[in-house]
Amino acid sequence: MYIALLAYTAPRNEVDYALAEHAEWLRTHFSRGLFLVSGKGDTEHDQVILTRPCVRGKLDAVLATDPLVVQHLAHYTVIEFSATRTAHEFHAINEALAS
Repeated sequence: MYIALLAYTAPRNEVDYALAEHAEWLRTHFSRGLFLVSGKGDTEHDQVILTRPCVRGKLDAVLATDPLVVQHLAHYTVIEFSATRTAHEFHAINEALAS
């Protein structure tokens, strides 16, 4: 599994113009099943995405298509981890980890 941390590299007023495209990009990857959770990070300029287990190259390719990245308004830092425990509410993740 991965945690993708998005950091803005441009002024917020420039980022704001691309947020609608970014939101649509998020919806696409939620509907495809790659993204599990997303939201605002610990500062005004950070966002966090929790993903399903996948091949790192696939995730890198997907993140490279984020409109904020394509327009050079942000970049990702990715943290890989092996989930060994999850809450019952994450039943689908439990099944993915078991396979």
